[in-house]
Amino acid sequence: MAPVKLIALAAMSLVSNILAVRLLGTHFSGQIYTYELNLSNATAGALSISTKTTGCGVTPTWVYLDESTRTVYCVDESWQGSGVLTQWSLDEKAGSAPKLTGSAVTPGNSVHGSLYGGQDGKSFIVTSEYSPSTFTTYKLPITASTKPIQTLQFTMAAPGPRPDRQDKPHPHSAFTDPTGAYLIVPDLGADLTRIYKINKDTGILTVCPAIKSLPGDGPRHGLFNKAKDTLKYYSLNEVSSSVGVYDVVYPSRNSTNSDCLSLVLQQTVSNYGPSVPLGNIYVKSAEIRIVGDYLYASNRNDTTFGFEQDSIATFQIGASGALTFVELANSYSYYPRSFSFNKAGTYVAIGGQTTANIAIVSRDTETGKLGRLVANVNVPPRGTYGGEDGISSIVWDEPEVSHPSI
Repeated sequence: MAPVKLIALAAMSLVSNILAVRLLGTHFSGQIYTYELNLSNATAGALSISTKTTGCGVTPTWVYLDESTRTVYCVDESWQGSGVLTQWSLDEKAGSAPKLTGSAVTPGNSVHGSLYGGQDGKSFIVTSEYSPSTFTTYKLPITASTKPIQTLQFTMAAPGPRPDRQDKPHPHSAFTDPTGAYLIVPDLGADLTRIYKINKDTGILTVCPAIKSLPGDGPRHGLFNKAKDTLKYYSLNEVSSSVGVYDVVYPSRNSTNSDCLSLVLQQTVSNYGPSVPLGNIYVKSAEIRIVGDYLYASNRNDTTFGFEQDSIATFQIGASGALTFVELANSYSYYPRSFSFNKAGTYVAIGGQTTANIAIVSRDTETGKLGRLVANVNVPPRGTYGGEDGISSIVWDEPEVSHPSI
């Protein structure tokens, strides 16, 4: 065989080796899964279940992966009046299941969790409780004796513009700003983005003025991103199926009035393009991600691409941070609750909540457009329409490993 062909085959083998990666996720039935993706080429492959285990309560809803320590935190959305918060260690060896290292009892109904505080930003964890209208903080590591540091509860005088989903405050996530000095808490029910100043040593939070969204937006998740020299905050609005673009304003050193971060709304764009009005009552936006100069938002229950084929919106991020709608792409799933991109930005893993499937879809790194279905696996039991069942979360697990040279 000619040397050139040998080199090409070796390169293909190396690429295949690099792209044989693991994913991690949860199913509302109570299982934590690991998956293995093996690609025969850039556009075709196989996704399979490697391991499954229980231990994150009866309704696991969210996993947070700390890649540097190979630690996973799992949040339980139990509606039974009690839940659990769990901590797991990950082995880099293929086919190994997460190992439970800590578990604590919680009030339940938590829908999100992330780390904050300490000098490394990883000394505490905060969880958001949807129906109790609370969020709660805990010191790490998680043990059987772990108790809350703070539980903050919200109320509001009257239901919002969408009383079916805005009957009371519903905090849906909590995460830090890029400096780690502030905690951001989108409140879907109250149309607010709540902000807290963090004491990094104690984990104690001090309230800052909340930021109002447009009435009926229902902010669910959010991300910070720097465009050129401008820092922006992007709010995924579940109820209005839109993304809000905010200027980020930090307190000046000479300020005597406030030491709080603030957000100023500059743009709101529909997940269906500029000609589509906000607020389709049947659609629920779910997740937001940024890769390079592109922002993505998932839409549940729109069936844009046919029966049980919902969409993911693609936006281009301009030099000023403003968004321009690009297109809708097929999520190859129904109710895409969670999705995430691999480190190279070449693939997206999409968790179909109701169809209970994980779809791997290609991504063009130059145009940002999502493409064809590369691999798919069904993970029974299947969800029910509008139910809290099926796939709840999915993340890539790509530890840094060395590969042999050609």
